[in-house]
Amino acid sequence: MTAAKRRTNLIRRLSRIAVLNQLGPGLITGAADDDPSGIATYSQGGAQSGLNLLWTMVLCFPLMVAIQMVSALIGRVSGHGLARNMGEVMPKRLVTGLVALLFIANTINLGADLAGMGEAARLVVGFGQHEFTIAFAILSLMLQLFVTYRRYARFLTVLTLSLFAYVAVLFFVHLDWSRIGLSLIGIHAEVSRGAATTIVALFGTTISPYLFFWQSAQEVEEVDQRRWTKPLLEAPKQARRALHRIQVDTVVGMFFSNAISISIMISTAATLHQAGVTNIQTAADAAKALAPLAGRFASLLFALGIVGTGLLAIPVLAGSAAYAVGESRGWKIGLDNMPWQAKGFYAVIGAAMLLGLAIDYSGLDPIKALYWSAVINGVIAVPMMAAMMYVAGHRGKMGAFRIGPLLGALGWTSTAVMAAATIAMLYVNLG
Repeated sequence: MTAAKRRTNLIRRLSRIAVLNQLGPGLITGAADDDPSGIATYSQGGAQSGLNLLWTMVLCFPLMVAIQMVSALIGRVSGHGLARNMGEVMPKRLVTGLVALLFIANTINLGADLAGMGEAARLVVGFGQHEFTIAFAILSLMLQLFVTYRRYARFLTVLTLSLFAYVAVLFFVHLDWSRIGLSLIGIHAEVSRGAATTIVALFGTTISPYLFFWQSAQEVEEVDQRRWTKPLLEAPKQARRALHRIQVDTVVGMFFSNAISISIMISTAATLHQAGVTNIQTAADAAKALAPLAGRFASLLFALGIVGTGLLAIPVLAGSAAYAVGESRGWKIGLDNMPWQAKGFYAVIGAAMLLGLAIDYSGLDPIKALYWSAVINGVIAVPMMAAMMYVAGHRGKMGAFRIGPLLGALGWTSTAVMAAATIAMLYVNLG
């Protein structure tokens, strides 16, 4: 091998390492976005409307990138999470109300995810749905209490790779790619009365409040764990590198999330919708979308995806609620602390887990609970996003790092789109 070729190979390897080093909170946030609630909602969207709602994912991508980037910037610039920043520039009662809404929505979402994981496990072994749900809750809680999230998230991310089975299905079924392309840009958009709630659910599971609080908190953790790293307000010289990392990390994480979402919708449209299955009632219905690829192993693949994403997302759901409550109360927070070091923080996590478990015994269908948790997220996302955009544009909190015109426009557009979708849903259902 010539010296020139060796030099070229070295540059390529260093480039890959450099890109991988840019990935962190954004990538984990993107992976957690495709949680069991998301899988159920995207499956329902594809089964119910075929390809006619694909445009929602294309619309969501730049909006979710913008709003997640805003949340990350607030944490990295100020060195504090969203709840504390909101509390310093907004009325305390308003912030308390927003935090309460987040806790309620996260608890419902967490409970629905646990129930969905239990049903997915039952799908494989044939029994023990409630027992599996309790076991998953205990396992997740123990991991949160005694293992740092970063350490086991790396292993859980491997399980979520099973979601690429939905991507693989695209190569095993006949697809009208021209129609898919037209649907992605909204030529075959469905905006009917029946689709309104599904659209809000799709937006709500893709642009979810818990993801805002999580990514912001993880940026704060990045600052706290590295001695040479400071909030950008204190160390503006670190801005260029930090802002570039946030951009790369967020775009890659959200692209991963959206690619999986679109694949799930296309797969279920090409299999379930084509077969006349337009209303997913159970995990078994959702697993059928994988049959062209996996046959009788479809249930196993589906269960791996549900359990893997659930174990990855549950700490994000419980943790983001605990970060928000802890910050608003001035408690010591962080998943890298041991339980005795941050008692209030972990008490919120434990409460969310226990209340979430109650959903499994409430008689609610797990798939329907997952779907409606996405609708609830879509509704409460609107005031959360408005409050976050207010903080991001506040000169006193962000200083020279206030969001610029482009990011500000995208962030407020994202807020407006979520508000419009929610208003449309309420109008068609209550009008």
